[in-house]
Amino acid sequence: MKINPSTLALCAFFSTSLSFHSFAEESDTEVQDMSDPLAVYTQAGFGYTDKGFNIKVGQTYDTGSDITMGMNIIEIKGFAGEATGWSDRDADDSIDSLRYRNFTVDLTNGRGSQIDVSWDFDANQGSASYSFIQALPKMGMFNFYPLAGLGIAAGEELPGTTGGDLDADQLRDRYNMHGTFYVAGMYGKMSITDQLWLNYNPMYMGTVSGSETYKDAYFQGDDAMLLHEFAISYQVTPRANVRYFANWTENVDFADGDHRIEFNYQF
Repeated sequence: MKINPSTLALCAFFSTSLSFHSFAEESDTEVQDMSDPLAVYTQAGFGYTDKGFNIKVGQTYDTGSDITMGMNIIEIKGFAGEATGWSDRDADDSIDSLRYRNFTVDLTNGRGSQIDVSWDFDANQGSASYSFIQALPKMGMFNFYPLAGLGIAAGEELPGTTGGDLDADQLRDRYNMHGTFYVAGMYGKMSITDQLWLNYNPMYMGTVSGSETYKDAYFQGDDAMLLHEFAISYQVTPRANVRYFANWTENVDFADGDHRIEFNYQF
């Protein structure tokens, strides 16, 4: 079974990094550090990708606590792909995927948590996960943020299950609850200047439980897979940045992976 690498990555945090000591300071300022994956702010983003356009909207909300902050983010990905995308893979003009995230951060210990729900319309597959990320003390020009999470995968029958003879992951006549998975990885940030930084974010994902078809072959024909993300980001103003992302896997070369350019603005 071939699963799009960007779709698999939706259950993890794909962003950039921050300094642990900055949480309390940033919570009292109007403009948040947009290089921080745990920074919470109202935002809008627009991306041009090899498979079309992306739109992202994020809104903060009151958590009811003085030491936590919260944010909801909705993303629409990959529309107008046939008309505007540059990938040589098959593409159409309809929406490729939707993603919803609920994100909270504890200002006292540099720890974030996220509920992440996504659906890939091309593959008719989706996932929902819960993850933690922890900021480690800054080391010179480097920041590291280990993360871990668990999730569930669902969608149309996987290849290997025949119509009318569904295995134990059956949820409805058409859709299966395939099983559970884990994700473990780390965000890495290298600060070049105050405005320019690089990221490398490796993530390892694997199946935990579910049908035999799911456990043996869900991740591009295997039970586990290493995913890679690289990003170059430039802060144009305190409220606006431009970012280039590349996503690929151990089975998909860099050149054949997903590429995008994003513009993000903080309100």
